[in-house]
Amino acid sequence: MMLAETVGNVHIGLAFGGAAIGIGIATAGGVTAMARNPGMFGKILTFMFVGMALAEGWAVIAWLVVK
Repeated sequence: MMLAETVGNVHIGLAFGGAAIGIGIATAGGVTAMARNPGMFGKILTFMFVGMALAEGWAVIAWLVVK
């Protein structure tokens, strides 16, 4: 039982680690795009937040499935 709980916790950590990497990539891409075309700030920011929410949402779903 203890091993199964440890393995589940490792999977949760990997899922949230992957989400953090995805959020970082989305932020970097959004900042780069805004630097190249400041006039599109609103649209880029909206799509960046949608991408971040999707990355975090999948991590939460993985957490619910593992637990």
